[in-house]
Amino acid sequence: MANILYLVHRLPYPPNKGDKVRSYHLLKHLLKQHRVFLGTFIDDPEDAVHIPLLQGMCADIHVARLDPRMAKVRSLNGLLAGEPLTLRYYLDATLQNWVDDTCRRQKIDAVVVFSSAMAQYVEGKQRLPLLIDFVDVDSVKWTQYAPKHRWPLSWIYRREGRLLLAYEREMAMQAARSFLVTDAEVELFRKLAPECSVRVEAMCNGVDADYFAPSAERASPFPADEEAVVFTGAMDYWPNIDAATWFVSEMLPGLLQRRPGLRFYIVGRSPTPEVLALAGEHVVVTGTVPDVRPYLQHAGVVVAPLRVARGIQNKILEAMAMERPVIAASECAGPVDANPGSELLAAAGAEEFISNIDALLADPERSASIGRAARARVIARYSWDAHMSGIDPYLQTSTGQTS
Repeated sequence: MANILYLVHRLPYPPNKGDKVRSYHLLKHLLKQHRVFLGTFIDDPEDAVHIPLLQGMCADIHVARLDPRMAKVRSLNGLLAGEPLTLRYYLDATLQNWVDDTCRRQKIDAVVVFSSAMAQYVEGKQRLPLLIDFVDVDSVKWTQYAPKHRWPLSWIYRREGRLLLAYEREMAMQAARSFLVTDAEVELFRKLAPECSVRVEAMCNGVDADYFAPSAERASPFPADEEAVVFTGAMDYWPNIDAATWFVSEMLPGLLQRRPGLRFYIVGRSPTPEVLALAGEHVVVTGTVPDVRPYLQHAGVVVAPLRVARGIQNKILEAMAMERPVIAASECAGPVDANPGSELLAAAGAEEFISNIDALLADPERSASIGRAARARVIARYSWDAHMSGIDPYLQTSTGQTS
């Protein structure tokens, strides 16, 4: 059993959004064999009730409070310093003091960093073996944002993409190993950072297929005569906002011409004013729900119309595990190991979304068949334990343990 310092940019519980799902399951995996010292941020006051649970799981924990509005203002100092704004956003003196003190008082055997922004807390601690879960190539995400926004945001996003990539490359060279969520993300990073080619590999996402499983006892949240199309996600996250807005403006009108009883459900926490404004006769914005599973299980179709996406979307795996037919934008469907057409449908644009949704709603037997095949694929391919174990050989090497 080793002492692992685990640094995460957002409290890894509850696992109710993409990054928290992955960081929580990585934490669970680490705890099976090691003592974990967790340093993290909390950016949602409602999550504070879960801190005692994590305290009971970990050897020690430090939670730094993060006010997103103040963090955005603070991050602008990065413009003057020539640094990525992301680093200043997640810069906190109390967390740095805790990390330094933990490294002095405890025999830390290795550091596991979740997301590039948290690597700044162990810079200069070369004696500690470092493993980084980048998850996605975040720098490319910012570059993709740029052409979809006006100046000055377009300039800021391009700058952020360029500077963050330089930081990702620097930290990947310092790490014993770095991980990305898919082979495609690995290949992308290798092209952008060829000097890091032999130092990165894929560690895929998974899904808890026991939790995300259909149940005959789970009541439907939808009226009986309604055809529900569901999209899930944190609705203060720009790619999700863009996806919901795109669906309502470009797909919903065409769908309603064919299926007047259709209603689009946007299910997820913290909807922005832009998302709330979408609500109407045929659009429901739920905000936070106590359990997303009823919305998935009883949906006619689940959609993932993300035009900006990196890696594997947990929302897709969760819906597949719930035996629902999923239609995803081609960029989202590509990374998922599923047979196209029979386990997961891809749509290259609005018209393809419309035709696929209409066809599935018109053919319940085909929808059910795709749903069953989707769940079987998830069970066979997407076990969290199997994927998270990819980090074990490097922890064994770093800590001197043998299997």
